Amino acid sequence: MFNKILIANRGEIACRVIKTARKMGIGTVAIYSDADRQALHVSMADEAVHIGPPPANQSYIVIDKVMDAIRQSGAQAVHPGYGFLSENAKFAEALDAAGVAFVGPPVGAIESMGDKITSKKIAQEAGVSTVPGYMGLIEDADEAVKISQEIGYPVMIKASAGGGGKGMRIAWNDEEAREGFQSSKNEAANSFGDDRIFIEKFVTQPRHIEIQVLCDSHGNGIYLGERECSIQRRNQKVVEEAPSPFLDPETRKAMGEQAVALAKAVGYSSAGTVEFIVDGEKNFYFLEMNTRLQVEHPVTELITGVDLVEQMIRVAAGEQLTITQDDVTLTGWAIENRLYAEDPYRGFLPSIGRLTRYRPPQETAAGPMLINGKWQGDAPNGDAAVRNDTGVYEGGEISMYYDPMIAKLCTWAPTREAAIEAMRVALDSFEVEGIGHNLPFLSAVMDHPKFVSGDMTTAFIAEEYPDGFEGVELPETDLRRIAASCAAMYRVAEIRRTRVSGRMDNHERKVGKRWNVALQGQEFDVTIEADKEGATVQFADGETLRVSSEWTPGDQLAVLDVNGRPLVLKVDKISGGFRIRNRGADLKVHVRRPHQAKLARLMPEKLPPDTSKMLLCPMPGLIVKIDVEVGQEVQEGQALCTIEAMKMENILRAEKKGTVAKINAGPGDSLAVDDVIIEFE
Repeated sequence: MFNKILIANRGEIACRVIKTARKMGIGTVAIYSDADRQALHVSMADEAVHIGPPPANQSYIVIDKVMDAIRQSGAQAVHPGYGFLSENAKFAEALDAAGVAFVGPPVGAIESMGDKITSKKIAQEAGVSTVPGYMGLIEDADEAVKISQEIGYPVMIKASAGGGGKGMRIAWNDEEAREGFQSSKNEAANSFGDDRIFIEKFVTQPRHIEIQVLCDSHGNGIYLGERECSIQRRNQKVVEEAPSPFLDPETRKAMGEQAVALAKAVGYSSAGTVEFIVDGEKNFYFLEMNTRLQVEHPVTELITGVDLVEQMIRVAAGEQLTITQDDVTLTGWAIENRLYAEDPYRGFLPSIGRLTRYRPPQETAAGPMLINGKWQGDAPNGDAAVRNDTGVYEGGEISMYYDPMIAKLCTWAPTREAAIEAMRVALDSFEVEGIGHNLPFLSAVMDHPKFVSGDMTTAFIAEEYPDGFEGVELPETDLRRIAASCAAMYRVAEIRRTRVSGRMDNHERKVGKRWNVALQGQEFDVTIEADKEGATVQFADGETLRVSSEWTPGDQLAVLDVNGRPLVLKVDKISGGFRIRNRGADLKVHVRRPHQAKLARLMPEKLPPDTSKMLLCPMPGLIVKIDVEVGQEVQEGQALCTIEAMKMENILRAEKKGTVAKINAGPGDSLAVDDVIIEFE
């Protein structure tokens, strides 16, 4: 076994690998760029080596720099994580030449399966059903348009060396094919150092289901069930779960056996994933094979008890698998939500800045682990578990140079329904401040009827949120629970305030019992009867809710019990009440005495400033190009400029017809959120 491993990655996956290596008694080496000097993975590792400037193409994906770090540290093996150099055959060759073990598959498997074009051809030759497409290299945008017309729109334009949603575009017409080809090519070059592009038919209404395989170098191979990854945005997975609510045992077995057969056909060893699209009749089609550890691997670990990183390390050290297919049992249900540094209220555009508050929910044991084919510890129990894989900390910076994912929140429970409920509570308990983030959106998904029923496709977000995410409107039942809780909390805060003032001995009498609670456009008149254990809140129509909590004024997280059911609220003080966040809703809750409520209804509403004649920068980023000039008339939907942020190119388009009056920025300029790029007459 190895004594020291270098992790050729950053962020949460580097931290994840370090945890398993530490458990195995293996020393770890981190690498870091200038932007990551204070990163969590650097402090967690036993050693750390600096490798260059912030851009990945000047540090993390420069093979010579990583190899130099290996030589400096004396590492015997390298785990590449995912992304960066994880599927780069030249990197694997360089390691082999240096006598350093690659914690991943052989070079031949990377070349044949890691390249999407080659893998499609091999799958076709092996008789595997594949999606129609053009597997040859595409020279320019004109050829891309011609091929797209021949395949038939819509088409998927993809980077051959891509992954993680980078270098991928869906085109529905010639113009989108032309734009998508160039953007995909640029992103592929920046993210992977390989700008080759191919095109395939985009199958509408599919489910994205993948099979986890695990093979050794002695000819043994198994599959560890499937993961449902259908909830995606811009081809980037957002929510994953295992097992899939759609598959039956027969389909699972057929997909698993086909995945293992494909892996063996290319001499695969290590952990890998075979991705399929599955239609409504459970017909499945090979999509691609990822020759690396997947972002969503924790859900497989939670339902099988197999530590995939440990198995990868053991296989790389030449050991045989001690787990057979008969040992693999899918126990319970696991769900993963990806927490991204992106603002759902601004079209999910990337957000950067300092994490002024970062408090994940408390992690709880995920049950026993399957070690050497045997369950270690007690049998799986009925308790839910929480796991949070992260690479950041409170006070740390979210950089514009890397992927915006900052954590993977996972829950496990005996049933899917229980796992979803555990995830709802965990999301409500996750405190993140200082940057835009997608926690509200994730909460909304967990409550969405289509997700709850398991009836979703890869078009879920596009269909259910066609105009973007604008927050959540809570039903009255939930509003009453929040109103009762806020009334009880406000009463406690008022009693504390009167005590501090020292102006009256009978503090509770001064505070009073009758209140008006206004939230989400509704008002509730309530009466509070309090005792040492909590408060009974009675509404005007006679409904009563019993509220108890250990919350004290100033706490930013309130964990309450309302009529025997848990309620977790994020709490910020505002004038006359609270800002409350719960289940994807962001509410201003005003708690007033009845006469104050009457006066408040007479107050005029303050309107936001008019920015309708300005193009504002929606995210911190770099201007790549300006597509218009002063005096030019633009039409609705016309491209105005392109901004690059977090390795993704974003084309900003005109919302309506207008004439350009002033351009305030040019290519190469770095802009902040809401900086004015273009002004219109």
